[in-house]
Amino acid sequence: MRMIFGLVLLVGIALAGGAVYLAKDQIGQYKNAIARAEAAKQKIVPTQTVYVATRQLKYGEKLEKEDVRPVEFPVTAIPEGTFGDETSIFPENTDEHRIVLRPIEKDEALLAVKVTLPGEDAGLTSRLERGMRAFAIKVDVSSGVSGFLRPGDTVDVYWTGRTGGGQNRGDVTKLIENNVQLIAIDQRSGELEGALIARTVTVAVSPNQVASLAQAQSTGRLSLALVGAGDDVIAESIEVDQRDLLGITEEAKAPEAPKERVCTIRTRRGAEVVNLPIPCTN
Repeated sequence: MRMIFGLVLLVGIALAGGAVYLAKDQIGQYKNAIARAEAAKQKIVPTQTVYVATRQLKYGEKLEKEDVRPVEFPVTAIPEGTFGDETSIFPENTDEHRIVLRPIEKDEALLAVKVTLPGEDAGLTSRLERGMRAFAIKVDVSSGVSGFLRPGDTVDVYWTGRTGGGQNRGDVTKLIENNVQLIAIDQRSGELEGALIARTVTVAVSPNQVASLAQAQSTGRLSLALVGAGDDVIAESIEVDQRDLLGITEEAKAPEAPKERVCTIRTRRGAEVVNLPIPCTN
C-alpha cells in the first residue's frame, strides 16, 4: 500500500513538474511575442493622407479631380505645402480651376507652390487654346490704339506697305486678320491700370496666321483696330491705296488719229537708191 502511495506521489510530482515546465515555456513564448510586437510597433512609421498626381502634369494644364488621388505618406517625410484633403484642392464654393505652374511627375506629392490658387492666372501658356500660338506685334501710339488695348481684347490687323513695281508701285493698306485676341501687353498678361503705351502686343493665332503676320511685319507696318465688346461682325476684304484714298481715277486716253498711209517704191538712180511715193492700191 505504501508502495502504491509512493508511486502515485512520484507520478504526481512528475506531472506537476511537467506542467510547470510547459507553463514556463508558454510564458516565455508569450513574453517573446510581446517583445517582438513592441519592437515591430516601434518600427512602424506614422502616416498621414497626402494627395499625389495620378499622371504627369505639364505647365499650363488645368488641374482636374481625376488628376489627383490620396495616399498614406510618412509623417516625417511630408514636404511643406501638401494637400491633405480634396476640398483644400478643389474648394466647394468656386468652379475656378487651379493651373499647374511647374511640371509634376506621376505619384509626386501635389504642392501649393506648383499650382495656382483657384482662378489665378498662370501666364500666357494657360491662355492659349489647343492649336494656337503666341505671336508678338510691334506697336506704337498710333498703331496700338493710343495705349487703350487690354489683354483679352480683340483687334483687326491691317498691313501698310508697297506693292507692285514700276509705274504701278504704291502704298496700300489691307486688312489681313480679323478678330485676333490679345493675350498680353508688353510683358503683362493680367489686368492693366490706366492707358499703357505699349511697344509690343502678343496675340493668339494659328501657325498659318503666325507665318502671315511675320511676313507682313517684315515687309511693311502693322496697325491694330480695336473691336468692340460683343461685336460679332466679320469685316470683309478691305484694301485701300493712295488713288482710292484721294479719289483719283485713271483718265481714259484719247484715241489716236489714224496715220495717213504712205506707199513708196524703191528705185535706183545711178549709184543711189531712193524711195518714190506712189498711189496706194489697197
